[in-house]
Amino acid sequence: MKKMKKVLSLVLVFSMVLALFTACGKKAPDAQTPAQGGSTGTTDSAGADSMAGKNFAILVKSAGNPYNEKESSGFKEVIEAAGATAILKAPEAATAEAQITMINELIAQKVSAIAIAGNDFDALQPALKKAMDQGIKVLSLDAAVNKDSRMVHINQADSEKIGRTLIQATKEMVKGEGQIAILSATSQAANQNTWIEWMKKELEEGDYKGIELVKIAYGDDEFQKSVDETEALLKNYPDLKAIIAPTTVGIAAASKVVTDKGLIGKVAVTGLGLPSEMAEYIANGSCPWMYLWNPIDVGSLAAYASMALVKGDITGAAGDKFDAGSLGSYEVISAADGGTEVLLGAPFKFDKDNIDEWKTVY
Repeated sequence: MKKMKKVLSLVLVFSMVLALFTACGKKAPDAQTPAQGGSTGTTDSAGADSMAGKNFAILVKSAGNPYNEKESSGFKEVIEAAGATAILKAPEAATAEAQITMINELIAQKVSAIAIAGNDFDALQPALKKAMDQGIKVLSLDAAVNKDSRMVHINQADSEKIGRTLIQATKEMVKGEGQIAILSATSQAANQNTWIEWMKKELEEGDYKGIELVKIAYGDDEFQKSVDETEALLKNYPDLKAIIAPTTVGIAAASKVVTDKGLIGKVAVTGLGLPSEMAEYIANGSCPWMYLWNPIDVGSLAAYASMALVKGDITGAAGDKFDAGSLGSYEVISAADGGTEVLLGAPFKFDKDNIDEWKTVY
């Protein structure tokens, strides 16, 4: 009997030690880390487990572009919160050739997905098709590549609404009369060209008989070149009343030139800009108001779509749906170019009434 009690005691002690060891070995759940721009940056546990060990790349237009840097930060937050590795790539110059080199590098690294803001609509197709042929999921964001070069596109806002809104705003600024010009990024940028086409349509279809579009200039998303192009516009068109810059680099450069030359109130600047860069120009009146979306959210949405493609939750076909954390649920829809896209949301207006609230956000 004593021997039996001794055995039972040993079994009980062993069980307690084993339970204590097991409890100490458990890892506490990680705290949720909110992503920038209001996104939680978290996925469900099953999603996080399936993403572990995978590499997700984002390839933006160029290095040193604050807008691109914000996109990449949103992408990185979401990917890393899911337990995967985020690879951030940005060429020194905004050229297709530089992006092709980096695409080939990512193919060699056997990444799971590539999200790209294209510097050219068509020229990247051979490299991106090669990536897809090797099982890499490819999507574009911000600036689309053609439908055969991607599985889906992440569009920051409705292209028609952006183009028409910018012309309507300009009409109000110039009181319906005067010469206007457009300062774009590169001549091959798909998003810029699409917005410009809608601007032209709005001018053709609306009541704009007092307004003349005199020039479309290209600053190649380089600040100094955008400054030079703005100065050339002002020199060649002394009666110019407004400059529309649908690029964050261009709008800041144009506003600086108008400010430095003492033309506030004579030449208005509007377009798409970062609040942090444009606060002083909205305050001084060189840019009465402008529009944009949150580039952090653009990057975050691209990250969620990348993971949904890799997990097989979506294929990029119209009608596919996926969850994007606190950004909400999204549906893949047909795009004007024959491919598919996901729309983040409508552009937001920034003016003197709200710029101080946003200038420290992004």
